[in-house]
Amino acid sequence: MPLVSHNPANGDLIAQFPSWDAHKLKKTLDGAERSQQDWKAQEFSLRAKILKKLAALLRENVEDLAWLATQEMGKPLFEARTEVNKCAMICDFYADHAESFLTDLHEQTEASRSYVHYEPLGIILAIMPWNFPYWQVMRFAAPALMAGNAVALKHAPNVQQCAEALAKLFVESGFPKSLFSNLQIEVDLVEQAMAHPAVHAVAMTGSERTGRSVAALAGTYLKKCVLELGGSDPFIVLADADLEFTLDRAVQSRFSNAGQACIAAKRFIVVPEIAERFVEGLVARVANLKVGDPLDAETSVGPLARADLRTQLHEQVKRTLEIGGVSLLGCQTMNGPGYFYTPSVIDHAPTDSPARQEELFGPVAVVVRAQDEADALRIANETRFGLGASIWSRDTERAERLLSEIQAGLTFVNCIVKSDPRLPFGGVKASGFGRELSFHGIREFCQARTIWISHGPA
Repeated sequence: MPLVSHNPANGDLIAQFPSWDAHKLKKTLDGAERSQQDWKAQEFSLRAKILKKLAALLRENVEDLAWLATQEMGKPLFEARTEVNKCAMICDFYADHAESFLTDLHEQTEASRSYVHYEPLGIILAIMPWNFPYWQVMRFAAPALMAGNAVALKHAPNVQQCAEALAKLFVESGFPKSLFSNLQIEVDLVEQAMAHPAVHAVAMTGSERTGRSVAALAGTYLKKCVLELGGSDPFIVLADADLEFTLDRAVQSRFSNAGQACIAAKRFIVVPEIAERFVEGLVARVANLKVGDPLDAETSVGPLARADLRTQLHEQVKRTLEIGGVSLLGCQTMNGPGYFYTPSVIDHAPTDSPARQEELFGPVAVVVRAQDEADALRIANETRFGLGASIWSRDTERAERLLSEIQAGLTFVNCIVKSDPRLPFGGVKASGFGRELSFHGIREFCQARTIWISHGPA
């Protein structure tokens, strides 16, 4: 079966690629192994020079790359430009810092010399999603390559044009042939890729269901894995929050990328003192969002990426409303071509509803009314997910203390949850394990080798 891409704004077929067979996959991974053996011997300075060239090419091609992402997965063009520029930024970051992150760590022991040396693992298999077709790849690939590894990318089928565009830029910037490979394979060949003896780890971003399958395969073949899975991030609004500031960030967090982000705010947990004013302001702002052609500069919310994703979201919304949730706005698919869904607000979602127990991957804001501050923290932790969380309050010291009670890998005060190369990124519970970004992320795909040197008897 070919790998097929449709334009989510109108449903038209825009590209298809023949999927590889097992022989082509093995040949590609064998080539990656040979390239990695040469690459790991290169100095950091050379690796950094090539990665800096990739950063420059990303910036030079920002308009073409952004247009391609908008065509393939539907995000507004201005958001796609931001994504490409962020990819260039992470290339610069790891080009500048990788060597210091991987400097030998010396420890005093009874040895004459003892230290930890970081060395690459080999080929890292990357299983990546469609929602940020460039960023999800580059936040993993930049540190992995700077550490001396090779990357074999299994991207989502519906963004193969984005994957191919990245692969071409890697070659153009000077990376050795086969060091970065776009594997045009279907799901049935993922196990063969993971079983290849030169593949030593897998990085996967995506759904909880897929993550469980990948982790099981990694265990079978004894390969390390880093999983960044779904989220149901709480956005806790305390009584003393700056309401206008908080509402603006609430809408930004929930409705950017049409709500298709693992770290988007998904549950707006409000205390009684501010609940009515928050809900009123939220509905007013969401009602003013412009849904439409993502190539239009005036559009703030584009379509969902695929028809099946819209169907799944609407089923979750309907089940929530059937058991007591209240629709304040939207909660319906939009007529006409494309996979559009109305920006929506649900209030009074019951505890056992999909809106509170599952991840809603789309433009639907869910308001949960807490009895008090302690109840807000309880609600924040009721989900099996634990990716990000934010608290909004003028009393930042108190808010910071409350963060310690939230089960999440990313916790923010008066700021939407976001990724930053300087800080580790990842979740707990069903949101996955391991970390990307910062020095933590680059070390995930290195062996920490212990070296002990003793001079023996004098």
